[in-house]
Amino acid sequence: MHVFEVLADPVRRRIIELLAPGEMASGEVVAAIGAEFGITQAAVSQHLKVLRESGFATVRAEAQRRLYSVDIAGLRAVDAWIGQFRNFWEPKLDALATEIARGKRERRNAPLTKRSGKRA
Repeated sequence: MHVFEVLADPVRRRIIELLAPGEMASGEVVAAIGAEFGITQAAVSQHLKVLRESGFATVRAEAQRRLYSVDIAGLRAVDAWIGQFRNFWEPKLDALATEIARGKRERRNAPLTKRSGKRA
């Protein structure tokens, strides 16, 4: 499955968001996702399996618990694909940052009579 097919599903994206801060037990993931999306434990388990098999999540056993965490490999694949287009938007974002800074500087240096509203 292509990485963007994996991320196209809102449940899987939400699971990745839940795992981002650190490990979670499968039961915690099931409870959170079940409450949010109204899906069964079996459905959540299928989503976790897709995330594992596509390189977005890892699992480790701790006694009877299964602890899931984000696997950076899947995110690297996304970053690599997006990286092809960085040259397209980075200069535009740099130009935007320059214009924003210029506007702030002009407002800061404008005489008080020309300013509208209160000074921040």
